[in-house]
Amino acid sequence: MSVSRLFTLASSLALVFLSSCGPSRDDNALVVGMEMAYPPFEMRGTDNQPDGISVRMAEDLAAHLGRPLRLEDVAWDGIIPSLKSEKIDLIISSMTRTDERAESIDFSDGYVTNGLCMLVAKDSKIESVDDLQESNAKVAVKLGTTGHTWAQGHLEGVELVVLDEASVCALEVAQGKADAFIYDQISIYKQWQTHAETTRPILKPIREETWAIGIRKGDEEMRTQVNAWLSEYRAAGRFDELAERYMAAEKKSFEEMGVPFIFH
Repeated sequence: MSVSRLFTLASSLALVFLSSCGPSRDDNALVVGMEMAYPPFEMRGTDNQPDGISVRMAEDLAAHLGRPLRLEDVAWDGIIPSLKSEKIDLIISSMTRTDERAESIDFSDGYVTNGLCMLVAKDSKIESVDDLQESNAKVAVKLGTTGHTWAQGHLEGVELVVLDEASVCALEVAQGKADAFIYDQISIYKQWQTHAETTRPILKPIREETWAIGIRKGDEEMRTQVNAWLSEYRAAGRFDELAERYMAAEKKSFEEMGVPFIFH
């Protein structure tokens, strides 16, 4: 049996729980937190059950560790506090590894290279982030994201429109209420698909970012285990399989646009 099939079989045997309250800490479950509002990585399927690339990763990691899995759907602004307070064991939620976050939590090796980019109106004269510098533009950002942090630190003279949901940020651009929306490439691509008649993506990265798994500060044993698993997972081709399963259209479009695809 191939390594890939072994990963798949192990995933199917992992127990997956989703609870609405804090997890019990008297069992051996691996409790993984994610905000299930970021397809195709963290989302709910048509049956309202957890689905997406990060869900499959969590299942496979738990199986590799020989532990049952419990998934916690955590709002983005509460996900790091949940890790620090031991309500969850890991964050697998398309989280960018940053120096600021590394002050309070540890990170695994990276598994995705993504980039900040922009969504603008279809007829906009904006071609790059340079066109926003010292302008009177309105720029939409999602609260607490690296797009929000970057815009605060690098865009002087713009009006930031800070909102809680990516879809609402994109709608601001589609309706002409904001001149640009700054977020990661995958999200911008998907929001453009939703508003293809009124918007266009500028996918050339403003800056590149690395996603990693969030680990409680000082838990070197867990970090060693997670990094070993990531290395095996990559070598087994599992990231490629997940990309084909969940992101085939995006992968093809990125290649046609000359934008590097994201998995390491």
